[in-house]
Amino acid sequence: MTKKILIVDDDQSILKSFSYLFSSNETMVVMCKGLEEAMAAVSHYTFDLVISDIRLGGSSDREGLELLSYVKKICPRTAVILMTAYSSQHIREDAYWRGAFHYYEKPIDLIHLDSKVKSLGINLLSS
Repeated sequence: MTKKILIVDDDQSILKSFSYLFSSNETMVVMCKGLEEAMAAVSHYTFDLVISDIRLGGSSDREGLELLSYVKKICPRTAVILMTAYSSQHIREDAYWRGAFHYYEKPIDLIHLDSKVKSLGINLLSS
């Protein structure tokens, strides 16, 4: 069964890197640069995993938290991983309160990320 993954970041290099890491015959990767585009994708597909930056270039600097709430409203079973280079204890707590599967501070430890997504049945790094 193909796994569907949504990657959301306003940084094109992050999108390309994550797309490369997750691309396989077993995964479909959708990439979005902003909140509205990501919300449209979530409305169209049921994703197994969403990985999103918290800051997506909008005015609130917390669009990723808005996306998390939207995903959990539309499809509560979808796992959401949030990441940010601008962490705070308040944002971390808010992310988990809204239902985040995990929260990372950039740069992300790919071995730890691999372990997290494997628990969802998604392989990231080659064995």
